[in-house]
Amino acid sequence: MKSQDLDTIFEQFNHLNALVIGDVMVDSYMWGEISRMSPEAPVPVVAVTKKENRPGGAANVALNIQALGANPILCSVIGNDHAGNQVIELLKQQNLPQHGIIQDNDRLTTVKTRVIAEGKHQLRVDEEIEIEISSVLQRKLISIVTKLLETEKIDVIIFEDYNKGVLTKFVIKTIIKLANSKEIPTVVDPKQKNFLSYKNCTLFKPNLKELNEGLSIDVNPGDKNSLFDGLEKLRSEIHFKNALITLSELGIAINDGKKSFVFPAYKRNILDVSGAGDTVLSVAALCLALNLSNKFIASLSNLSGGLVCEKVGVVPINKDRLYKEASIFID
Repeated sequence: MKSQDLDTIFEQFNHLNALVIGDVMVDSYMWGEISRMSPEAPVPVVAVTKKENRPGGAANVALNIQALGANPILCSVIGNDHAGNQVIELLKQQNLPQHGIIQDNDRLTTVKTRVIAEGKHQLRVDEEIEIEISSVLQRKLISIVTKLLETEKIDVIIFEDYNKGVLTKFVIKTIIKLANSKEIPTVVDPKQKNFLSYKNCTLFKPNLKELNEGLSIDVNPGDKNSLFDGLEKLRSEIHFKNALITLSELGIAINDGKKSFVFPAYKRNILDVSGAGDTVLSVAALCLALNLSNKFIASLSNLSGGLVCEKVGVVPINKDRLYKEASIFID
């Protein structure tokens, strides 16, 4: 791709507003070293040397949007608890807006704690509930989104679904209908529970596991006929305009309603796949907001997902590195 075209695209990212709706959580890390096995059980003993908390879930999507130069607006429901207060403080530290966040006394804020030693995950502990938010909170969340769509220039809406209860069928259906009425593109990272609820979205982005579980099928990603048949079945169920399927080490597949294509992954030194889907989603969303081609969306998203896998832990994309690689690898 010509450098001036890429320059224009990356500069245009800076003028976009992305509304991110979904499950917000705390990504907590315990970093340490392993020097022995426990005498109590056949498990390693990790001597903790550092602890760190980061904004997680939909908040990590917001961090990726911010890292790309765009302005994220985050909407979610979290608990009015210690972890929820941590979320608010973390958002402040990252200069992310908090006015779309609802804190509720009856909710438990999700915390994912990862124990990392010797450069890799040793254990993950989740504190969470998956109960849907109440009807009162659903209406309150929709009211906040509606007001934002009336008062802000929103270029794209992102649904980040972690099955923690914020994105209910009613919330999803209402907001997609509202977005379509305003011709605002919607981008979805689904989970199994509400997989079939995102009908009429603009871009649907499951991974292979989510595709198989959501449709109760068994797609063989190494067989293009199997993969493309799965994409067609997905289209018949969701009625999306475009689908982007992440295939791990095999790359990305995209369906634009007429044809399906596969973009192979680039060779990487993979250290950690955590958060790669969030990065792919964020890049695809901003490209969609600029009405870029599906080929470019898939290519840049493919690059971005691989880049963050070279880091340990959930980290946002580095825009400069993405630009450098895009200028080399994208035609």
